[in-house]
Amino acid sequence: MRASLCPAFAAVSAALFFTVSPAGQAAQTRPGRFDVLITNGRIVDGTGAPWFRGAIGITGDRIAAFGDLGDATAATTIDATNLVVSPGFIDLLGQSEFNVLVDGRAASKILQGITTEVTGEGSSIAPVNDRLIREASANAKYFGVAQDWRTLADYFKRIEERSRTAINVATFVGAGGIRNYVIGKDDRRATAAELEQMKQLVAQAMEQGALGVSTSLQYVPDRFASTDEIVELAKVAARYGGVYFTHQRSESVRIFESLDEVFAISERARIPAEIWHLKTAYKANFGKMPEVLRRIEAARARGIDVTANQYPYTRASNGLDSCLPLWSREGGFEKTVARLTDPATRERIKKDMDDANATSWENQWYGANGGDGVMVSTVLDPVLRKYEGMTLTQIGKAMGKDPRDAVIDLVIADKGETSVVTAIMDEDDVRAALKHPLVGIGTDSGAKAEDGKLSESKSHPRAWGSFPRILGRYVRDEKLLTLEEAIRKMTSKAAVRVHLNDRGVLRPGLAADITIFDPATIRDVSTFDDPTHYSVGVRHVFVNGRRVVADGVMTSERPGRALRGPGSR
Repeated sequence: MRASLCPAFAAVSAALFFTVSPAGQAAQTRPGRFDVLITNGRIVDGTGAPWFRGAIGITGDRIAAFGDLGDATAATTIDATNLVVSPGFIDLLGQSEFNVLVDGRAASKILQGITTEVTGEGSSIAPVNDRLIREASANAKYFGVAQDWRTLADYFKRIEERSRTAINVATFVGAGGIRNYVIGKDDRRATAAELEQMKQLVAQAMEQGALGVSTSLQYVPDRFASTDEIVELAKVAARYGGVYFTHQRSESVRIFESLDEVFAISERARIPAEIWHLKTAYKANFGKMPEVLRRIEAARARGIDVTANQYPYTRASNGLDSCLPLWSREGGFEKTVARLTDPATRERIKKDMDDANATSWENQWYGANGGDGVMVSTVLDPVLRKYEGMTLTQIGKAMGKDPRDAVIDLVIADKGETSVVTAIMDEDDVRAALKHPLVGIGTDSGAKAEDGKLSESKSHPRAWGSFPRILGRYVRDEKLLTLEEAIRKMTSKAAVRVHLNDRGVLRPGLAADITIFDPATIRDVSTFDDPTHYSVGVRHVFVNGRRVVADGVMTSERPGRALRGPGSR
C-alpha cells in the first residue's frame, strides 16, 4: 500500500480522479436547455483550484454542463451574483442515521450546506439482532421509530422506499457493533469461531454497501477489541475496496501510542485509514497537535495511507456514562447499574473518577476539570430535562450531593441515555489541525431542528454550525485558510476518501449536489448556552438535482439517497 508523497494529496487526487479541469471548458460553451441554470456565480469547484466566474446547468439529477454556457436557458434560473457556488458539503461524521428516520428534513445539516453524511462510528445502524433491537427500544419508542430493519440492506431499503430524507446517507459498518452482536459487552477476546462470525458480518455489510469498517476505541465494547481483532476485520473491508475510520483508542495521555496503533492497522490490513475528530484532549496535552500532525505526515512518507478530520470547536460531546471508569461499564447496562448501586463499588468509582494518572481509560471527568467542565446537553427522560444546560457542579448543588454522585444517579435515572458537552481542547490545537491539508471536516453530531421531536433537547452547536463556522470565522474573518482550501476539505477530500466517486466536485456527469452561499454573511449562530439555531448565509442547496433549500428556506423536497460503498452488489 502506497500513499501520495504530496501532503496536499486530496487536491491532487481530486483533480486527477475527476479528470476535467476548469481550464478545459471549451466543450461546455454551447447553449443548451436545462432543468436548472445557475448563473453569474463565483464557482469554487471543490478541487482546491482558484475560483472562476461561470454558470452551471443541471438536467435531472446530474450536472449537465458548466463554465461559459452562453445563451443557455432552463425551466428554473438562479442568479448567483455575489454568491459562491460549490459542491454540496460532505459531513465525514454525520451521526444522523437514526435522526433521519425521526425527521427527514435533516434541517440543521442542510442549512449548513451539507448534502451527504458519512456515519457509523464504531456502532452502526446495522447489522442488529433481536437483543440489540431491545437495547435500543426505549430511544426508538420515544421518537416513534419502528425498528423494522436487521441488515444494512434493510436499512437502505427503508431510506429509499419509506423514509424520505433531504440528505444522502452513507455508512460504515461498526466493528464495535459487530462485536456487540456476536459477543456482547464483555471484556474478553473473541474465540476463533466468534471472530469468523464477525468477519462474515463485515463481509455481508460490505456487499450491502458499507463504506468500510470503523472503530470507536474509547467506548464499550470497542475498547475491548485487540489490535489483532481489528486488523482481521479491516482485512475483510479491504478486500471489498473499503477504508478504515477510527475514533482512536486515546486522544490524551497515550495519543502517540494510539497513533501507532492506527498506523499498524492500516499497514497490516493494507487499508486506507482516517482518524475521526482529531484532537489532543485535556490540559496536560494542549500544544501536542503539531507533533500529532508531524507523525501523520511521517507515516504517510513511509507509505501508510492515513488522514484525519475534525470539528471546529474546543468542546467535545458524548455520553454521560463516559465519565465513569471503563471497568464499571463492562458487560452492559444492567451490570453497570448493579455496580453503581453497590455502596462500596460506588466509592471506588468516585475515587477512579478523580485519578489524575489514569492510563487504562480516557478519564474525561478529571480531564474536563470535573463537574465544572461537564455540561448536560441531552436527556431522554423529560422529567430530567430541567438539568439540560447545567454543569454537573450546578446539578450536584441542585441535588444537594457530590457532583460525582450526581453523575452516577443521572446515568441510572436516564438509563444511560444522557449526553454531555465537555471542555477538553485548546483553540490553538484546533486551528493547527484546521489549516493542515490532511485534515477534513465532520460535525460528529446528528441532525437537529428548531421544531419537532429533534428540538426538544439541547445539543452541541457543532450539529448546527460546523461548516458555516469555518467559512465565516476561519476563512472570511481570520483568513486562517483560503476559501478554495476550505471547500476542498468539505467536498473532494471527503468524497475521494470514502470512494463516493460521483460527488465532491463540480463536473459534467456527476451528481448535482450543489451548495450556494453568501461568503459575506455565512456564519454559525448556535452557541453552547443557546444551541437551537440554524446557521445563516446558505441560500440554495441542491441534492441529486432537486432544491432542498431555496432563498435560505427549506423546501418540501426529500431527494436524499442511500449511497453505497465500493463492495456493494
